Order: sequence, then C-alpha cells, then structure tokens
Amino acid sequence: MTAHAKISQVAHYVPDQVIHNDDLARIMDTSDEWISSRTGIRKRHIARDQQTSDLATKVATSLLEKSQIPAEAIDFIIVATITPDSNMPSTATKVQAAIGAHQAFAYDLSAACSGFVFALSTAEKMIASGRYQKGIVIGAEILSKTVDWSDRTTAVLFGDGAGGVLLEASSEPHFLAESLHSDGGRGQSLVSGIQGLHSPFSDKQEDDSYLKMDGRTIFEFAIRDVTKSIGKLIEDCQLTADDIDIFLMHQANFRILEKMAQKLGVSIDKFPANMMEYGNTSAASIPILLSECVSNGNIKLDGSQTALMSGFGGGLTWGTLVIKL
Repeated sequence: MTAHAKISQVAHYVPDQVIHNDDLARIMDTSDEWISSRTGIRKRHIARDQQTSDLATKVATSLLEKSQIPAEAIDFIIVATITPDSNMPSTATKVQAAIGAHQAFAYDLSAACSGFVFALSTAEKMIASGRYQKGIVIGAEILSKTVDWSDRTTAVLFGDGAGGVLLEASSEPHFLAESLHSDGGRGQSLVSGIQGLHSPFSDKQEDDSYLKMDGRTIFEFAIRDVTKSIGKLIEDCQLTADDIDIFLMHQANFRILEKMAQKLGVSIDKFPANMMEYGNTSAASIPILLSECVSNGNIKLDGSQTALMSGFGGGLTWGTLVIKL
C-alpha cells in the first residue's frame, strides 16, 4: 500500500510582548500611518526573554496535547528557521529534548521565508517513504535578534513567533502538487548573519549579523516570479484558481497579497492575512496563519478543502504546495 502524508494537527505561539507602530515611532523616524499604509503591519510580538527553541517547544507541546499522541511516537522533528539559538546544537534537537521525543531524529532547515514550505515538502517525502509514521514540522523565528533597530527600513517589518503541524501517515493522498525554487544569483538582495573568517591563517573578514534587504527588488520578485510560479502550478495540476479554497501565503506585506490576488484573478477574500498583528515572521508566518485559520473555523482539517501554501524570501527561495486540508 502506498503511504501518504496528511496534516492532522496545527498549533502556534507568539511572545506576550506586543510592540505597536507608535512604540517604534518613539525610537525611530517613522509613524503608524507610514508603516501600515505601505505594509499593512500595525504591531508585532517581540520576545523579552525567550529564544527560538522556547517558541518552537511551545508549539510542539501544544501539537502533542491536541493530538493526544505521546512524544515517544514522534519519528522526526524539523524546525525551519534562520534565527536558531545556535548553529550547534540545532533548535530542533533542543525541542526534541524539551518534549521528550526520545525516538525522534531532529534537524533545522534554512530556507528563510520559504522554510516552512520546504520543510513540509521534505517531511511529506519521509512519511510517503513508508519508513516514518509521525513527524513534527515547525517554523520558528526570533527575528528581533537579527534586525538592526536603527534601520527603519527593516526594523518596522519583522516580528517573532512560531507555528507548526503534526504530519501523519494516511491512506489517502493529501499533498497534491508542489513547486520549489531557488535563485542564488539574486541572493544578495536579502541577507543576514554573515560570518567572517577569523583564523590566524586567514585574511580577516568582518561579521555582519544584521538583516539587510533591498525592499524594492524583493517586492517585485514576489509579485512577478512567485505569482507566475503559483499560476503555473495551478495550471500544471489541471486546476483553476477557483478550485483553490484558500491561499495561505507568506505574510510579508499586504500590498503583495493584493497584487498576487489581482494577477491570479482571485478575490482577496481567499487570502487570509495576519501581518497586521504579527509583522513578517519569516518561516513562522504560514504555519501561524494556518493555525489561526483552523482556530477561527476557516479551515476544517477534515480533508474537504483545497489549500495553496506559498512562501518566498531569502536565498532567493520560493515554494508552493497544493494540499487537501
């Protein structure tokens, strides 16, 4: 019998501390009107004393509680992040230890704002292999530690948070189509965490930990390349945009979503948005959105809806999945 994977449970978690646009206006030359009119963002959650693994652990714990599955039953944990606690040990192994998933192997995956989509695609293949039955996939970020808080062009955009899913084996196919892309040739338009050479035998290089973005280039990349690849995927799996019940997009900027909906000929009503509450949380944005849609009843998780999930960002990377939810 062919093995398939399905999303059986969802969860999200964000730090308690909320920073409004007006709070930012007190420390930099910006305003609520300027930020919200250009991005749709009104506030973001910023960690006070929690690390990325703390947020991811909250999500993993919630997934286990909701599904009533013991931690020992989990076969693997993948955490998509560009803001790990450390390079080693991975954030995922910290989550594994914290929840007591002693049978699971765990690792981090780095694909920036496409990270959750890339991780979910990878996890689906593992379960489809028939070798693994249950896995946890989490997108988690503390972007507040990579942002240059004196740079108003980036500081206003990002927030902290985590979201994730429990993936289980299923007799029916739920993952209908996918399309994953990278273009390292344009990678310099969105960078963070540059580590220079420091050995006594190397030419010295400076570290540059801050996130830097060419906003215009990324905006155009999203509305041109990403939208085109979404349209092609829908066409390739012999669907129309009308067949997609809900578009779960990376939450970077509301204007990007409006342009995408317009180009695809889809009502913006099919594009739920929450960047007004959380800002851009990179790999966490899609799973937080998915979890909220389940909480508010927009998504049933009974296999009756067709969802399109699409992430895009640093690398450059972009990826889209069509999934039965």
